Amino acid sequence: MRRPARPAVVLAHGAFADASVWTAVTGLLTAGGLAVHAPDLHLRGLAQDAARLQDAVRRAGAPVVLVGHGYGGAVVTQAATGTDEVVALCYVAGFGLDAGECVLDVTGRFPAMPLLGSSLTADPAALGRDPAGRERELLLRAERFGPAYAADLPDAVRAALLARQRPITLGALTDTPGEPAWAGLPAWYAIAGADRLLNPTAQRFMAQRMAATEHVLDASHAVPLSRPAAVAAMIREATARATGDEDTHRPHR
Repeated sequence: MRRPARPAVVLAHGAFADASVWTAVTGLLTAGGLAVHAPDLHLRGLAQDAARLQDAVRRAGAPVVLVGHGYGGAVVTQAATGTDEVVALCYVAGFGLDAGECVLDVTGRFPAMPLLGSSLTADPAALGRDPAGRERELLLRAERFGPAYAADLPDAVRAALLARQRPITLGALTDTPGEPAWAGLPAWYAIAGADRLLNPTAQRFMAQRMAATEHVLDASHAVPLSRPAAVAAMIREATARATGDEDTHRPHR
């Protein structure tokens, strides 16, 4: 029987970053023969970023495995809705939101991560009470960026990430999706066990809620850069499952 076409991979970066966080993962995937697309997101709002990702899905010209890191998880959750091209979802310390749920709902439901609150340039909870606060941009403070975002990376890499840091609006963190795509698609989740921005307990909750195949990694929030081989292996596993070639890609529950 003829196998389905090999999926392409579309990668969505998260807050405070650009598509360069996927550089190492992209190299490993393309070396294995996969087509990879990693667009820069606007970080202005969930609908705008989902539309940007949907453009990349259409341009791929193949079935697609969507992968989201951090806030990018919320983006892939919305972008995959209503399209037949997406065959699987991968979350890398990502927000797998449910209908009507926003990023701040998830972070507020679990014990606070001390470095997150002390690292942001503004308090999202306070801004959320201000009708004009939606467009307010949030960044990680320079002196806190390394410990909060990338504690397991060398100083030189942290400095490069800080130099490329991009703000995200409060509105992007309070936007809510409709029916989640993970309700009808196979999902994988890389839990960053040493994450200081998104509580690992919250990550496990979201992974189990979507019945995802879990990969638990000892990594900071910058897991695509600190554990690229493990992240790439999970994505290859998802593409293999999508094509029915599972014999050499066993899931790690």
